[in-house]
Order: sequence, then structure tokens, then C-alpha cells
Amino acid sequence: MKYASRIYLCLIFGILYIPIVTLIFFSFNATDSTSVFGGFSLMWYKELFASPDTFIALRNTLILAVCSSLLATVIGTAAAEGIYRMRSKLFKNALTSVTNIPMMNPDIVTGMSMMLFFVAVVGILGIEYESFGFWAMLLAHTTFSLPYVILSVLPRVEDFGKSLSEAALDLGCTPLQSFFKVELPNLMPGVLSGLMMAFTLSLDDFVISYFVGSSSFQTLPLLIYSMTKKKVTPDMYALSTLIVVTIFILLIVSNVKNGRKNRRKVAK
Repeated sequence: MKYASRIYLCLIFGILYIPIVTLIFFSFNATDSTSVFGGFSLMWYKELFASPDTFIALRNTLILAVCSSLLATVIGTAAAEGIYRMRSKLFKNALTSVTNIPMMNPDIVTGMSMMLFFVAVVGILGIEYESFGFWAMLLAHTTFSLPYVILSVLPRVEDFGKSLSEAALDLGCTPLQSFFKVELPNLMPGVLSGLMMAFTLSLDDFVISYFVGSSSFQTLPLLIYSMTKKKVTPDMYALSTLIVVTIFILLIVSNVKNGRKNRRKVAK
């Protein structure tokens, strides 16, 4: 059983990481072949930094991810606080169940419904959809990220309870001071977790962006998809490699910081 579990673990890691290693390997290929390695070269990294379309799409993706994740975090934190303070358990459970529906709903259904909604809004306002592209994607990404933020913050709110906030109010704090000085610092781990989840979901989304987006605002997943109709150029491998390396470095930095905090706690 011991060796079988190790083999199973190696198999799982192989399925997960061999495709990523292959992508990184061919990003240094001297040719555009995906089956024959023609020698080590940084040609595709040079092509990447010389491509304006790729950097525009990357900029759009990061702007959209940052804005939607921040907006979803603010609304989701307020929603979690509001759900916790509801007195009716029946209405509270019903609202929690409704909040979880977008997480179980297929992306294609969410994308089609949002597309129809935004088309109707544009028709009522009498404006062109092209000029509404960024705002439509921002609202769509915020909407499907909200349940994940609420799911991250609400358990933290329930664990925190009302005792400290009520004590702050008794000591002279206003409700806003009580929230920002007492509650929010204690809720911050859940808030940051929800923020990172919303940012990752927005960064990775394709299906909803495909239905809601416009040609005036193209994200990186949409750009890569448009290339698949012809051929994905290896400069996309180089960009994916840079993204993987960046995430890997951030994980190392995060683990080092957490290790230092744990050692300080143990020392105290």
C-alpha cells in the first residue's frame, strides 16, 4: 500500500504538471514546432515583448481582474455582514442558498443570460454595445465572483460574532469606527482570501467573457482563443511561462512569510 500510494501520487502530479513543463520547454524552442525541439532560443520571448496586441490584452485582463475583484470584495464583505445580521433564519437561509446558485450554474448559462441582459440594457439606453464592452465585462466578472467572496467572508463573520463590535459601541465608537477599527481587521484573512479568489477567477475566465465581451475590449483568454482558429504562436507559450514563474515566485514569498510568522509565534 505504501508504494502504491506513492505511485498514485506521482501519477497525479505527472498529469497535473507534465503539460505545464512541456509548455515551458517549447517556449525556448528555436522553431515554431510543437513536436520537434529545434534548439534553445529566446526568440519567442523577443516576439512576445515586440507584440503590442498581446500586451494590450494582458493590460486589459489585469485591469479587469483588479477592478472586478476589488468591487466584488467590497460588495461581498458588506453582503456577508448583512446576511449575518438578519434576524429571520428562514430568509437568511434562503438568501444564502440563492447566493450559492451562481457557483453551481454552468458558465455558459451565466454567460448567455448576461449577454441577453446587457443587449436589452444597451437597446433601452440607445447606445452601441462596443462602447459598453468594458463595463459589461466588469459587471459580469463582479457578479460571478461575488458568491466566492461571500463564501470566504461569511464564516469569518460568524466566528467573530457581535461581542467585540458591541463592546466598541459601548466604549464610544460609532458603527463605522467599530466596523473599520474592530471588525474589519479580524475579518481581513477572509476578505483577502475572497479577493484573491475573485482575482483568479476573473483572470482565468473565458466563457462569460466570450459571451459578454466586445471587440473593443479583448482579454488574454479571448486573444488566445482567436489564435486557435489559425495557430497558437509560441510567444503565447512564453507569456504562459512568465505567468507560471510569477505565480511560483509569489507562492514561495507567501510561504516564506508564513513560515517566519509561525516561527515568531512559536518563539513567543
